[in-house]
Amino acid sequence: VSTVQFGTPLKPSIDFTSGSLMELQFENQPQPAEVRQIFTNFSFNDTDFKDTDVTTARQLGTETILIRSKFLDDEAKSAVQQQIRDQLGDFTELRFDSVGPSIGQEVTRAGTYAVLAASIAILVFIMWAFRSVPNPLHFAVAAVVALFHDILVTGGLFAVFGILWGWEVDALFLTAILTVIGYSVHDTIVVFDRIRENLPRYRQERFETVCNRSLLETLMRSVVTSLSTAFVIASLMVFGGGTITQFVTIMLIGVVSGTYSSIFTATPILVSWQQGEFGALFKRRGAAAKAQA
Repeated sequence: VSTVQFGTPLKPSIDFTSGSLMELQFENQPQPAEVRQIFTNFSFNDTDFKDTDVTTARQLGTETILIRSKFLDDEAKSAVQQQIRDQLGDFTELRFDSVGPSIGQEVTRAGTYAVLAASIAILVFIMWAFRSVPNPLHFAVAAVVALFHDILVTGGLFAVFGILWGWEVDALFLTAILTVIGYSVHDTIVVFDRIRENLPRYRQERFETVCNRSLLETLMRSVVTSLSTAFVIASLMVFGGGTITQFVTIMLIGVVSGTYSSIFTATPILVSWQQGEFGALFKRRGAAAKAQA
């Protein structure tokens, strides 16, 4: 639904698409349609602004006008603001952000590289840290799969919020996603580290039994840590103001998803891979395909 509506799974902000974001507070609050009409009739250097989006927002309990348009340089900004002032009265500019096309592309590229670099670094680090256990690659890949699970859960819910409330992906979203990555891996490593400690202690037990024992030993620690973190984030959602609502919401979703994935995603993947269940599954599928052929 989000892809059909916005052209991408997540609604991008001007940080990624380029453009200008202007927030104005009027003495006599106009209707968004009135402001949009000014931009529809406005052109500068053969550039029209008919696709400008105008909505209302709130700052400290006061309703404001939020304008998203094509890129406005200083001259275009002054010209359109003068027209707004002449037709709708005086106003105070609360915010103005402008990102050119080249910067928007650079931010998109840098964000992609940041997530990939973090994933690769985590993969290599876990392989090195767990080099004393059999198949350290299994531990590393399971942690990274859980990491991408958390990214998908967070991104999916954010896409829903974008449809419902118009939330946009900006630089703060990228910061929150990288923070979620770190938290997710930290929670998974706690469980994996206990598995590494228990493997020499319980050599006579099966691998899945050792993993289950390790999960039970770290369960209370994981839940309590996540709850204490969630309480702090929830307080920020309530008292932190509208400017950080999206950021802390992503953080809260990431904390919950990271706790879940370390228990129900990363460890089951590790156990299944160690026991060769993935290879057996592919063999059964291959045999079934040949039989049907």
